[in-house]
Amino acid sequence: MTVDELNRLDAGRARFEFLRCCGSTRWAAAMAEGRPFEDLDAMRARGDEIWRSLARADWFEAFAAHPKIGDGRTASAWSAAEQSGMQSADDDVRARLERLNAEYEQRFGFIFIVCATGKAPGEMLALLERRITNRPETELPLAADEQRKITALRLAKLVDQPT
Repeated sequence: MTVDELNRLDAGRARFEFLRCCGSTRWAAAMAEGRPFEDLDAMRARGDEIWRSLARADWFEAFAAHPKIGDGRTASAWSAAEQSGMQSADDDVRARLERLNAEYEQRFGFIFIVCATGKAPGEMLALLERRITNRPETELPLAADEQRKITALRLAKLVDQPT
């Protein structure tokens, strides 16, 4: 689909397409209402603006739409491709990710969010080990920014643009 084709979709279908990029229903609705977009850059800029204006509950809703890093179960082909680096993870790294994912979720109340595209399993594990020690008021904005990065990549995928 092109940006022009996305601009011409009815509002319901546009919301559905935007939900593929970010699991926040408020974000997707605002993006659908914010059309038309001139190009991918304009769409990403508006997406960032909307994302930063949302409440914590909207961020949590978006986080919940993701599979856990290293879980092996993916919600979409996009998630599978984004976490493709996990295919090379050994059993020890997988076990540590599973354990730390559970600790992280218990500590912060949401799953560990990282823009996994291009990251090796050890790199994601190191990020999780480092971020799990953060204070909640530090970690939430970091997680939200990782979601923003994921969304920007997915918007490019949505309109078949190179990232």
